[in-house]
Amino acid sequence: MDTKNIVKEYSNGEITIVWKPGLCIHSTVCWCDEEGLPAVFNPQKRPWINPNGASTGQIIAQIEKCPSGALSYYRNNNTDTKT
Repeated sequence: MDTKNIVKEYSNGEITIVWKPGLCIHSTVCWCDEEGLPAVFNPQKRPWINPNGASTGQIIAQIEKCPSGALSYYRNNNTDTKT
């Protein structure tokens, strides 16, 4: 299996979080420190993304901080992918 092409999706009904592990540089921006969102992104849990752990706005703001582009999202009523 080519891990570079794996795509995982997690939805809260409003948005779908898209994770591409092959792009992830493990910067920890998504979950670590004061800036992180550990209620949504927690590498100690499986699945490690809980799309119901924060508001949609908070999740979008956190995804937009991802330096590698491994995390993105799309609105469930719109097929445009955002980064």
